[in-house]
Amino acid sequence: MPTKAGSYDPALTTAGGFGAEVARLEAQAALSFAEEARILDELEVSAAGPLLEIGAGPGAVTRRLRAAFPALPVIALDIDADLLGHNGGAPRVQADAGRLPFPDRSVGSVLLRYVLQHVADPAAILTEARRVLRPGGLLAAVEVDGALPGLVEPYFPELAPIYGKLSTAQQGAGGDRQIGRRLTRLLRGAGFAEVVLRPFATASDDHPVDAFAPHLGPERLAPLVASGALSFQAFALAADRWRRIRTDPDAWIMLLGFVAAGRA
Repeated sequence: MPTKAGSYDPALTTAGGFGAEVARLEAQAALSFAEEARILDELEVSAAGPLLEIGAGPGAVTRRLRAAFPALPVIALDIDADLLGHNGGAPRVQADAGRLPFPDRSVGSVLLRYVLQHVADPAAILTEARRVLRPGGLLAAVEVDGALPGLVEPYFPELAPIYGKLSTAQQGAGGDRQIGRRLTRLLRGAGFAEVVLRPFATASDDHPVDAFAPHLGPERLAPLVASGALSFQAFALAADRWRRIRTDPDAWIMLLGFVAAGRA
């Protein structure tokens, strides 16, 4: 069985290695899950259980799912045993999303949160998810698009090619950080019906600017420097611009994400 999810390696995602990545995932969930949960509730994710959370990782979202939908049983599945070992929020299954260890039509809903951007064949993952869904069951995929990441004020145009290296590195490893624009077509191609796309935004109107550091701070770029994909000079420039943003009393940040959903 593979032990890593495509272009995603938790030990090489941010400065500080595996432990720092677990912390980043917690911060990520704290930042945007409330908006995601609102959409999931509108889509009636709790109408039928259990919910299979594919790519559950260390449980930052698992715990929040159980709190937001207390009557909905949740199964946490991840390919990475080390990440899953931190997940104490639900029954846990270590497995590959392309070969789910569940019978046909055995789960009520499926959540894929920031998973499809990391796999070489997202259509195959969606087809396998539809196999285990009961008729009428909901699949929801939460994703981003690298060309529509959001807005930052003050704006420094010189940062665009630097942070663009993240998408380039992910693509080189078999991922696709611009998958947001393809989500609805992927779901329809995998046989899902009633496909919808719901954007959501998380802004510094509701969170302190420093809460966005795990996404926008230079720590995200450090692995690129270590691999040689980014120069130290570019890293230093990004660090300086982030310092200017976080110390500007008028700074404003908005990150954009998407929930695509369909019915089996």
